[in-house]
Amino acid sequence: MKVENNRPRNPLVRVARFYIDGFRQMTWGRTLWILILVKLIIMFVVLRMIFFPRFLSRFDTEGERRQYVSEELIHRAT
Repeated sequence: MKVENNRPRNPLVRVARFYIDGFRQMTWGRTLWILILVKLIIMFVVLRMIFFPRFLSRFDTEGERRQYVSEELIHRAT
């Protein structure tokens, strides 16, 4: 008597099912993932506003932006 194996042979499907089943069985999993996502959103939004201000938004035209960038590159290179 031959026993049928219902497991998929594709390794990507097996890995995906492994993680999906693991996350379903976690008791704190959903809460932890929500916490991780909130922290990432806060990090990227707040840090972008603090450390990466929009210097080029003060210029009206594309030509002024190009001029500013080229002057900064030349100034910093020398």
